[in-house]
Amino acid sequence: MSDLGRQRQIVELLRDRPFASVRELQERLGVSAATVRRDIDRIDEAGEARKVYGGISALDGASQGVAYARPYDENRDLAVEAKRQIAALAATMVRDGDAVIVHGGSTCFHLGVKLADRNIRLYTNSMPLAAYLSDHGHCSLTVAGGDLHREPGIIHSPTQATPFYASKFFLGAQGLNQEGLLESHPLLVRSIVDLSLCADQIVVLADSRKLSIHARNVALPLSRIGTLITDDGLSDADARMLEDAGVMVRIASTSGAVL
Repeated sequence: MSDLGRQRQIVELLRDRPFASVRELQERLGVSAATVRRDIDRIDEAGEARKVYGGISALDGASQGVAYARPYDENRDLAVEAKRQIAALAATMVRDGDAVIVHGGSTCFHLGVKLADRNIRLYTNSMPLAAYLSDHGHCSLTVAGGDLHREPGIIHSPTQATPFYASKFFLGAQGLNQEGLLESHPLLVRSIVDLSLCADQIVVLADSRKLSIHARNVALPLSRIGTLITDDGLSDADARMLEDAGVMVRIASTSGAVL
């Protein structure tokens, strides 16, 4: 297949889905990772899709205001450095002896890794984070009870009350706008609402891409959010919108400096 033929095939694939990883495209097209990355560079330069960490992303979600609930395995490979810096700043908000809730999601996973050896009590409904902490952590760990939902990777019970109260609830978001914290997956909405009642303060961890995504459900209004930790890609207009709503905005620079 010619270079142009492969690139057309990649663009066509993104008409039906929001993201394709380099590994998946290797297998689908039968070429090397280096060839796939060159194809992604050409498509990005042509403005037909967007090069992202780990693969290529469709333009439709941002340009038409449509949000896609990416699988955890795909989402964890996007904006990785920003997520790590956001998690590092979030970890400074936790003091020894604190009880905290860390929700599912890739940015929250990075936070859980930072907190693994801290002298704290940590509650999570995240299957990947619970597995990591069971093998590598020394913090006191409480895992949510209920059914395992492999996608979006959380443990949840519609009837069992959360046996935990925390000073802070850390969570991510599929999208953020003037209406509040947005999610498309109904299970995540229910989980967020339930856990938000079990903490004194709500801290959202979301890289700046999330301010351009609109999902169908408002999980929490902005008035419920105490702090947003994001990266230095946040626009001035979005910063003003959040601050006007009473949300404290903290910026984790991708260079490692706290702004």
